[in-house]
Amino acid sequence: MSGGPVLWQPSDQEVRRTRVDLFRRRVNEEHGLELADHAALWRWSVAEPAVFWTGVWDFCGVVGERGEGPVLEDAERMPGARWFPAARLNYAENLLQGPDAAEALVCRDEDGRTVRLTFGELRRRTAAVAAALAADGVGPGDRVAGFLPNLPETVIAMLAASSLGAVWSSCSPDFGLQGLRDRFGQITPKVLFAADGYRYGGSVHDSLATVDRLRENLPDLVRCVIVPFLGDRELPAGVTTWDDYALPNAPAVPRYHRVPFDHPLFIMYSSGTTGLPKCMVHGVGGTLLQHLKEHQLHGDLGPGDRLFYFTTCGWMMWNWLVSGLASGATVLLFDGHPLKPPELLWEFVADEGATTFGTSARYLGACAKVHLEPGRRCDLSRLDTILSTGSPLAPDTYDWVYAAVKKDLRLSSISGGTDIISCFALGSPVLPVRRGELQCRGLGMDVAVWDDTGQSVIAARGELVCTAPFPSMPTGFWNDPDGRRYRRTYFERFPGVWHQGDYAELTPSGGMIIHGRSDTVLNPGGVRIGTGEIYRVVDREPTVAESLVVGQRHRGDVRVVLFVVLQPGRELDDELKNRLRQRIRTETTPRHVPAVIRQVPDLPRTISGKTVELVVSRILHGEPVENADVLANPDALEPFRRLAAELAD
Repeated sequence: MSGGPVLWQPSDQEVRRTRVDLFRRRVNEEHGLELADHAALWRWSVAEPAVFWTGVWDFCGVVGERGEGPVLEDAERMPGARWFPAARLNYAENLLQGPDAAEALVCRDEDGRTVRLTFGELRRRTAAVAAALAADGVGPGDRVAGFLPNLPETVIAMLAASSLGAVWSSCSPDFGLQGLRDRFGQITPKVLFAADGYRYGGSVHDSLATVDRLRENLPDLVRCVIVPFLGDRELPAGVTTWDDYALPNAPAVPRYHRVPFDHPLFIMYSSGTTGLPKCMVHGVGGTLLQHLKEHQLHGDLGPGDRLFYFTTCGWMMWNWLVSGLASGATVLLFDGHPLKPPELLWEFVADEGATTFGTSARYLGACAKVHLEPGRRCDLSRLDTILSTGSPLAPDTYDWVYAAVKKDLRLSSISGGTDIISCFALGSPVLPVRRGELQCRGLGMDVAVWDDTGQSVIAARGELVCTAPFPSMPTGFWNDPDGRRYRRTYFERFPGVWHQGDYAELTPSGGMIIHGRSDTVLNPGGVRIGTGEIYRVVDREPTVAESLVVGQRHRGDVRVVLFVVLQPGRELDDELKNRLRQRIRTETTPRHVPAVIRQVPDLPRTISGKTVELVVSRILHGEPVENADVLANPDALEPFRRLAAELAD
């Protein structure tokens, strides 16, 4: 089967050494099968989900009691299927199995300060905080919240809460007060962990006033614990410092409370840019099992590996990253600005010998824009995998990685979401990397692309769906007792089938291309166009720093409107407009060509760095924008409001 140009290909010997190939051979041996390759393994995994996920449990060494009885109950219900209904396990127990002396965490900030913890130290510190939480009455089902930078204390607090069967939820420290109220106010935590502030891009930001006002909006709060990240300073009355909180007489090892498979572990949030954020509840077993599968079978991760993903504590990739401890890997944390200077993260990768480096497509694109050459500047000899997510990875960025970073590595674009705290499509160490494509669908994930009539299509664009249950589906939304909001979000478009809201394409080679969010698909002249197709062209223009595309209802049709942020000192003129339009016309279709191109100083984005096309679309159509203060840069909306009046005719 053909596909995009192959940029990397594992040798037969390398394939044989991977965990996923060992898993495939073990499946063949145990079940008398002849699964010849990864494609056959995927087909079997979705045809026999109960057998597959039991195999993942055993192969990845889940610590817990699987219990008697069926692995999957009500398999035809979606939602409603139940996985491992008799199982009992604990998330923290699975993450804290590493040898005492093995390095568990390495945390570096933008100024180079580095903290290291072994598994033994991590267990002891987790046990101390868990004992303090228990003394405060925290137990199974209680919520514990974190408003923290990406610190070892954040990981410790999360592990301590989950060791007790409590539910962890976190936001990064750049959230504003209203955004925190909208999130933590819904889940009413019993204990709040917060830092006194954070550093970003050389600037110091105080958080104490926000924390003090937030406490007033959390009626069930019994304790607020402050991590003095910025140093000794006067704290508000009624708070406890981190060092004073951890009980000195705590046991050396946490007392793990094992809970049912679908017991709540994490509460994650939607962006909240179009209304009150949805509170997605993710279960202990589904999160752990899915992350183990992705780390070990798709990422070939294990003891001796060093996993780094650039993320904040408000993005699901933080939860995904920390789960790497369950595979025995060392987890690398970074807190601060990734591009000041641009080589900062690459130097961290080199210094710590990261074997896997994950980041956003936007970050890799920014490095390419400034012609960074990390492979020349840094020793990346141990790096074998780069992961990218957050938005589609442009084909040109694939080229840059193999030219400027390293030729012999696997570049895996991955796609999933906070909704499932994992991936629908991602990479594999046994498959080739093709330019512009995600390597494969996730094992055990019956992912397809459907047209508007609900028919499966290949080599055509449509809606990304998952047609069968999988363990990491949310157990529900918080404060949604009858499940109505949950069903409406994912199962309204195609009843009984998960509809992700991504506009995607399955390639003949078995890979996938994500063309953007389907709720931002353009429709000029009745032809559906994914915004990603335009971004791939515009983002190659050297004078364009960033771009945003929306469709605007205009005179009975829809026209394409392109906003560009230009490099410093550049102005949008007719020559640049014509050049962009000509390239878009040549490389896509005349339907893709923007009717309007305007320059703006900045693009509005969420705290996790994603640009918000829907918000700009609302402004252009004169619709209200709710919760603008949850954006990282709400001031960026004002130029769009001014342009909306100009473009209204």
